[in-house]
Amino acid sequence: MALNAMTVSAGTALDVLRTAWSAQRAGQLTASYMLHGAPGVGKTEIIQQLAEEIGARLFDLRLTTIEPQDLRGLPYYDHDAQKTVWYRPEDLPDDPARPAVLFLDELTAAAPSLQPTVYGLLQERRVGQHRLPDTVFLVAAGNTVEDGAIAYEMGSALSDRLVHLHVVASASDWLENYAIPNGLHPAVIAFLRSRGDLLSTVRAAQERDDLIAATPRAWARVSAILRATPDRRLRNILVAGTVGEAIGAEFALVADEVAATVRIDELLQAEPGKRLALYPDSMHGLHALVYGLIGALNAETATGVIACMADLTRLAEARPEPVFRTLPLEELRTHGFELLIQRGLALDLAESFLDSPAYADYARQREEAGLA
Repeated sequence: MALNAMTVSAGTALDVLRTAWSAQRAGQLTASYMLHGAPGVGKTEIIQQLAEEIGARLFDLRLTTIEPQDLRGLPYYDHDAQKTVWYRPEDLPDDPARPAVLFLDELTAAAPSLQPTVYGLLQERRVGQHRLPDTVFLVAAGNTVEDGAIAYEMGSALSDRLVHLHVVASASDWLENYAIPNGLHPAVIAFLRSRGDLLSTVRAAQERDDLIAATPRAWARVSAILRATPDRRLRNILVAGTVGEAIGAEFALVADEVAATVRIDELLQAEPGKRLALYPDSMHGLHALVYGLIGALNAETATGVIACMADLTRLAEARPEPVFRTLPLEELRTHGFELLIQRGLALDLAESFLDSPAYADYARQREEAGLA
């Protein structure tokens, strides 16, 4: 059965859910939502970020690990009333004074026998006599049969109870809304900036009958591997086991280049007159440098980070290598400053930019060029 919903990036899906939560809080719309997408595309991370942003307690139910009675609760006999009563399960939020997100993960992989129990949650917001408070936001997620994951076809009785979003991997969205804010390794960001087609290779891996595929979740793991494994040989084995041997070999070239040429700590500690000699001389290296500077930004490093970002366009004059006269240094600096300012505002470092002579000079040049 075709999934005839609009495809959206993870960032757009999060925007949709933010709007839906605001509408629910205003009493304008109460619905249940379903995130469809390939394994590792970021569905769980979307829900975790939403819960954090709205200050909600997250109830994460993996439907493949529970039985229908786990949602209904435990029965006991009330002798005075001569009735069977059900204890409310702890996995269902019950505090009307506190926002909560009830996340029904792996819905499409749950046993068909469980789905009728979920119907009441999704439509009437209750299981038996257990009702959800109005402060509960309800989202489900799962893979499709076409994703190669364990999944059952969703019947119309279940589908009709949901607002569906088809989440797909987008390199630009993932880099700017997840990888950079979360400080992933600069080599990962630099590689996927130029090879965005390798962010997710699930469908291609299926066609080749490969077991391993690259996914956003896998690249986040690669970042952790780079930080935790200094031994190059062992690192490459782990990376190949995460994103596949062919992609791992291509990535290793970039990781080696970044390791050899991008030295953020040394750059920030260098005297201004000697700093330009430490910049890498390749596009991969410069991209990694930019993202490394963004990741290094804090109250103590702000002055140096801003100055290093501003110095990018001086390379063509200060360094003899011909490559600097062909690289788009101004575009790279502008993009770097856009991301750096976003992170600076998030860290409450606006004053650091306003007090920086390097940033003032950059802003003046932009204004003179009519780009301010």
